[in-house]
Amino acid sequence: MESQENSLQANKYLQIWKRRYIPAINIFFSVLLLSIMAAFVLQKPSYVAEAKLRFQRNNATSTLTGVGTEIGKLEPVVEDNQINPLNTEAEVIRSLPVVQKTISILQLKDNSGLIITPEDFLDNLTVKNVNKTDILSISYKDTNPVQAAKVVNVLIKIYLEQNVNLLRIETATARKFIEKQLPNAEAVVQQTEAELARFKERYQLVSLQEEVTQSVAVMGELQKQMSDVQSNLANVDAQSLAVRKQLDMNSQQALMMASLSQTPGVQDILKEIQQLESQLAGRRTVLQDTHPQIIDLQEKLKSLNGLLQQRVKIVADTSQPQFNNNMQLGALQQQLAAKLVELESNRLGLANQTATLSKLQAAYKERLNIMPKLEQYQRQLERKLQAAQSTYSLLLQKLQESHIAENQNVGNASIISQAEVPNKPSSSRLLTYLSAVLLASIASFATIYLLEAKDKSIKTVDEAKELLGLTLLGVIPVVGKLKKYIGSDEKAESYSQRLIVRDAPRSPISEAYRMLRANLKFISADNELKVIVVTSSVPTEGKSTVSANLAVAMAQTGRKVLLIDADLRRPVQHKIWELMNSKGLSNLIIGQAEITTAVKNVMDNLDVLPSGVLPPNPGSLLDSLRMATLMETFASKYDFVIVDAPSINVAADAATLGQMADGVLFVVRPGVVDSVNADFAQEQLKKSGQNVLGQVVNGVIVNNEPYSYYYYYEEERSHLTTTGVNNTKAVAGSSNN
Repeated sequence: MESQENSLQANKYLQIWKRRYIPAINIFFSVLLLSIMAAFVLQKPSYVAEAKLRFQRNNATSTLTGVGTEIGKLEPVVEDNQINPLNTEAEVIRSLPVVQKTISILQLKDNSGLIITPEDFLDNLTVKNVNKTDILSISYKDTNPVQAAKVVNVLIKIYLEQNVNLLRIETATARKFIEKQLPNAEAVVQQTEAELARFKERYQLVSLQEEVTQSVAVMGELQKQMSDVQSNLANVDAQSLAVRKQLDMNSQQALMMASLSQTPGVQDILKEIQQLESQLAGRRTVLQDTHPQIIDLQEKLKSLNGLLQQRVKIVADTSQPQFNNNMQLGALQQQLAAKLVELESNRLGLANQTATLSKLQAAYKERLNIMPKLEQYQRQLERKLQAAQSTYSLLLQKLQESHIAENQNVGNASIISQAEVPNKPSSSRLLTYLSAVLLASIASFATIYLLEAKDKSIKTVDEAKELLGLTLLGVIPVVGKLKKYIGSDEKAESYSQRLIVRDAPRSPISEAYRMLRANLKFISADNELKVIVVTSSVPTEGKSTVSANLAVAMAQTGRKVLLIDADLRRPVQHKIWELMNSKGLSNLIIGQAEITTAVKNVMDNLDVLPSGVLPPNPGSLLDSLRMATLMETFASKYDFVIVDAPSINVAADAATLGQMADGVLFVVRPGVVDSVNADFAQEQLKKSGQNVLGQVVNGVIVNNEPYSYYYYYEEERSHLTTTGVNNTKAVAGSSNN
């Protein structure tokens, strides 16, 4: 599909060349000759001086010393492998400050004695990268060879000085910036160190990792000790419980009883009380309670009990001691009481030890719980300190490097070869010829473009098809030499506007009209066409010739045909048929003539109705009821009625007549009608609601067409039948296209 489109485009350009090659060739050779003459007369010989610069990614001093290696490094800003830093340096050489300084130093002047402009200077200056090298070539063209060499050398000198100065400025700027930032960096280091020290002092940190390790070990030891103490406490509790059960008293009571049993005053009173109780019991056996002896014994017993209470209170340190009545313990009971007291003392000691260990363990655990946060914060402070120290160290290093680099007096570029005074001019005749050919070619193509842009006419059959969008019913070639087809000694040019189908039946043009007749028959297979109006966009498109020859072609089939010249403004049919035009269509409309006298028989089955006397108001006559009646009469008497109507852009007569006909046949002639008029005519036909049968492209020049639509007959009459069949197929194929 793409190759087909390219082929169509190539054919289009070829046709344009065929139409415009004569003026294009004339312009080409004229401009070529003038350009060559001007070049040799006006052009002075020019000389080119050239020098070369070599560039290194880093300058040699920085590479050897290792100091300031990043200063002046040749690298592109954008990360793109296709960007070459040498192109940037080339633009720096061509920059306005360098150029203006060179012009000022050398006082360069033009032919009129004025200081040249930077634009003129740059037109003669060439800076390019030598392929696959780190070398820039700088050349300058001038009519003075010495001047050309001076310009290049001065330009290179200015660039190198500017390059070194620029590096110095960049280094000084960096040094000042570092000197300004260095105190801040030092302050940040001191501040971070103080913050880290305060943190360690606050949390009493020496080494977090060691403290965590030791704390874990201490926690394990405390847990072990607590387990042992709890085991001992459980053992003491078990022994204490067994002793309490044997004594039937608690530890407080056992302690008190042991104290009382070991107090002599208490024991003496107890013995006296026991004696009195014995006496009282003995006397009660013989005496009554009211006896004075009984009462005396009771009073003594009461007194001794009071004294016992006082002494017990002193020993037990309580006002109401709770103990058994038996305050005299045996040796075993005393041992058990002492054991119980000892066990109670051990239990209290172990309980206190357990509480102490638990508090100590809780303290270590709490410390371990905050250790991760302390460690995290310490790492943050250490990282901050490390970063601050790194920044401070780097700034110190860069400050030293900037001091050294600022004193360096070299750059990345070095001169390989200075410009020498050229001996031979650089101007080449071949270049002059090529420039002249190029200029002449541009002029010739511009001529073709302007002629094509100015010419709005339809030029080919394809353009007519594309512009109008109508069915192509016939393609009529331009009238050529028809001498051998008509078989007479008359000049062929006299038949160019006449009846070719009648007078040259063997010609390709006659075959084209017969194809038009056949195509009209094909499109009217369902609805028979009887009345056909033939019109065009503008005059001189050959609509009258087409009407006449189409009428002849139809009449040759044996059908009865009437040809009406309805162009009441510029009639032609009476001239084609060599008839008198005293009576015709206009006379019939106004009733000044009869059909039998106005209609002329010109050949078998063909009658012609000329226009008649030209009226002052042809549009009114053609749009009258009388005209409509005449058209109905003609349609009933003839098999075909062909109406030669005026051009659409001249008058509205064709539209009026089209309403009375079965269809309109539109004639287009390449080279005569333009696209504007053709498009306007088509719009008028659409607006008036005409039944446009299709278009006939008339006067086609075969050589101007991209495709061969036609075959010219070269055979004699005896071979006409076979050749005619093939030619008919060829024309039919072109019509369908």
